[in-house]
Amino acid sequence: MSGNGRGTAGKPAQLDEVSKKIIEQLQVDGRRSYAEIGKAVGLSEAAVRQRVQKLTEAGVMQVVAVTDPMQLGFYRQAMIGIRASGDARILADQLAAIPAVDYVVLTAGSFDVLVEVVCEDDDELIALLNSQIRSLAGVNSTETFVYLKLHKQLYNWGTR
Repeated sequence: MSGNGRGTAGKPAQLDEVSKKIIEQLQVDGRRSYAEIGKAVGLSEAAVRQRVQKLTEAGVMQVVAVTDPMQLGFYRQAMIGIRASGDARILADQLAAIPAVDYVVLTAGSFDVLVEVVCEDDDELIALLNSQIRSLAGVNSTETFVYLKLHKQLYNWGTR
């Protein structure tokens, strides 16, 4: 199982409608109180707290603060497509250990692995590519897609 609970080969979690509603409430506002959520979904504050704890412990969800990288001094973001030889899972683990890498996914198609990176500037991106990514065993080639402007990024897709 990956560290964030996604991408497992196991069965998806079976959530009842109340748990789905709790998740949707937290997607709107991750700081919403358990009492407020309870009123919206028809449970007590304690029952909501217990369900949230079970959902987080099971890896179904995380409640996190999402930052704007530019506001924190990280002015260069990029997606890097990597063509690899050998076991791409081993390469993915090595890439995930790099602090500037915030997203790693194994893919099918033109690239074997995609990684998203967040850097302070272009010099840091160049150093990251040359010293830490291209130097890894199994990396045959890379293609970098520099982000010019983040047009949309949402985490509210719901639970369907």
